[in-house]
Amino acid sequence: METASPAAPRPLDGIRILDAASFIAGPFTTAILGEFGAEIIKVEQPGTGDPFRRFGTATERGDSLAFLSEARNKRSVTLDLRKPAGARLFKALAAKSHVVCENFRPGTMERWGLGWDDLSALNPALVMLRVSGYGQDGPYADRPGFARIAHAVGGLTHLAGMPDGPPVTPGSTSLGDYMSGLFGAVGVLMALRHAERTGEGQVVDIALYESVFRVLDEIAPRYARDGTVRGREGAGTLNACPHGHFVCQDGAWVAIACTSDKMFARLAEVMARPDLVRDYGTTAQRLAARETVDGLVEGWTRTMPRDRVVEVCTAGHVPCGPINTIADIFADPHFAARGNLVEVLAEGVGSLTLPNVLPRLSRTPGHIDHAGPALGADTDAVLEHVLGVAADERATLRADGVI
Repeated sequence: METASPAAPRPLDGIRILDAASFIAGPFTTAILGEFGAEIIKVEQPGTGDPFRRFGTATERGDSLAFLSEARNKRSVTLDLRKPAGARLFKALAAKSHVVCENFRPGTMERWGLGWDDLSALNPALVMLRVSGYGQDGPYADRPGFARIAHAVGGLTHLAGMPDGPPVTPGSTSLGDYMSGLFGAVGVLMALRHAERTGEGQVVDIALYESVFRVLDEIAPRYARDGTVRGREGAGTLNACPHGHFVCQDGAWVAIACTSDKMFARLAEVMARPDLVRDYGTTAQRLAARETVDGLVEGWTRTMPRDRVVEVCTAGHVPCGPINTIADIFADPHFAARGNLVEVLAEGVGSLTLPNVLPRLSRTPGHIDHAGPALGADTDAVLEHVLGVAADERATLRADGVI
């Protein structure tokens, strides 16, 4: 397991991002960019902060483990944007920033005088990331949205579950948030590149449901072409066989993926059943006899413990992997060799083990400097050093509940 240490210069050094988003999608975008050098000023409501601080397992400090992980590398500033003095300070910070990130319902920032027109007038090169459930326009724009709703509306939930069962949560309930955060990071980087060349800022508009819909392979062109409504496929897939999850002798599971006839021939060889190629050598033959083929494979995996199945398949160049629990991941030598887990200090909590930085860059790698900050930990420093707000004025702002 790696331990966080001082990093070399990073590609986004010098970029300042004003992060007024809450929960996961927008903050995940800024977390990624912060790992690669961007200064992230996280703006939170005085007294309560980001609700994500209370989502998940609480720590000794009160902030959740999820928050401490996803608010990594950020500076926390408390600012009540609903008050004129808070909005004024936000505008001043936006004028000195390269990016503003927000995920309120469309129109909220405008009601506070902090919409795109207001901020871009102060900073024409500003990039504004706006994350919402349904986007900034369209008939559903005003509806509240969370990842679970995005999974449903975007088409993913309908595909998750067993064929004869109800739709289920597709893995993490926050998957759509994290996907949207990734698309947000890509959008911000492209917009920054444009602003660097032209001096023109722009809005990056991310809808949670769109991020989900974008990754559902061929369901859109297939429906448009022949009217097929794809449904729940359980552990398999309509496009390949055997391509699913198989239980082993010790009760653990493996995933096996034979996406071509060549891969199936290799599996048949590994199973010491080369005769299977005669009857099931083509994808069409295997799909037509899916239950039989999957049953044959499971009958074989049940004869060995999981690790042996993985070993035999790997030796035969058959794609196979263990279905890991988090305990398996912590014990996996490949995760260790790749440095996928890193120890980071969190003020008031101690050492935490977090997922490490992605992507991996060979010359300018990202880095986790610290876990999520305490609420308002950087308010005075940011207001003083970025905006020049004197101590007596900060005292007044604090007394008025603005910070």
